[in-house]
Amino acid sequence: MKYCKKCLQPDTRPGIKFDAHGVCPACNYHESLKEVDWEERRKEIDEIVAFGKANNHSGYDCIIGVSGGKDSTRQAFYVKDVLKMKPLLVCLGYPPEQVTQRGVDNISNMIAHGFECITINPAPQIWRKEMRKAFFEFTNWCKSTELALFSSVPRLAIAYQIPLIWWGENVALQLGDLGVLGKSGADGNKMKHANTLSGGDITWLISDEIKKNEILQYCYPSDREMEQANLRITYLGYFWDNWSLIDNGVFSALRGLEIRYEPPEDIGDTAGVSSLDEDWVTMNQMIKYLKFGFGKVTDYVNEDIRKGLLTREEGIKIIQKYDGTCSDKYIKSFSDYIGITVEQYWEQVDKSVNKKLFEKDSNGRWKPKFKIGEDFNA
Repeated sequence: MKYCKKCLQPDTRPGIKFDAHGVCPACNYHESLKEVDWEERRKEIDEIVAFGKANNHSGYDCIIGVSGGKDSTRQAFYVKDVLKMKPLLVCLGYPPEQVTQRGVDNISNMIAHGFECITINPAPQIWRKEMRKAFFEFTNWCKSTELALFSSVPRLAIAYQIPLIWWGENVALQLGDLGVLGKSGADGNKMKHANTLSGGDITWLISDEIKKNEILQYCYPSDREMEQANLRITYLGYFWDNWSLIDNGVFSALRGLEIRYEPPEDIGDTAGVSSLDEDWVTMNQMIKYLKFGFGKVTDYVNEDIRKGLLTREEGIKIIQKYDGTCSDKYIKSFSDYIGITVEQYWEQVDKSVNKKLFEKDSNGRWKPKFKIGEDFNA
């Protein structure tokens, strides 16, 4: 495992590739922002806005996929107040056993601000079965739910004939998942090639028990369907010089966003502005840490290092303390939901831990063999 020479990004992130100087794509992108001609970029977004308004066949200029969280709240206000467009918000609703009251309140907050929103709710029984299957096949319950989350928006855009979709960050530029890199920094039409989505492959979801016609919301439109619908997915974050976890969180909290107040060691989150609408992504970040050696806190720290708010040494201490942590109560509630014991949960997780990076201590807990920020050869 090697670390970026500038931040604390490890090369274990799926899809990432450091440059010849050992610097990650996100650091290079952040550095490139100093040279951006923002007036030229504004002309680019004006052309995209014109495309949306010229293709207004339903009364809406565009669609924004929302959870009610920090990113989607800021995007919605920007599109309405700055770009002067009329967006239709689309939210994929979690089942009652998963969604938090905070998540419900945050969507209600957006509606209270005057936005129109459609909520899509996949069948909860199938949702639970596919989540369980994803956990046991990939030790990643989000493998199924993110297919539904990311597919539902372009599916509805095609159905409603609204070809312009605004999305948030370009993970190729801002995190380093180069699989989604499109024709430009704003082009999101290759989003389905992100690591979790695997090109939109749903074959593993289908079984004797669950047929394709029962999981239509999990089916990402084909390239041909997107071309026929003239679909255009655009990353709004590409047009902002201050897109970040904290900037988006502050903007949205000032407009009614309800954030988390649990201790950072319970949620693996030092700011409390992520995963607001449910609790189990917190647990999945812990599993990601055990697979790849980094979690959500690494992303926070790296952004602050790039902005000059933290030194690399200060970031190391924060990551050591909080990355990959998760309260036992979330593990228990998830296990109860998919119908397994906590012991069965850990049996599955243990199978997927990267043994080159972690080893068990005398108490049976996984501990890193590596030191944050230092290249490590297993």
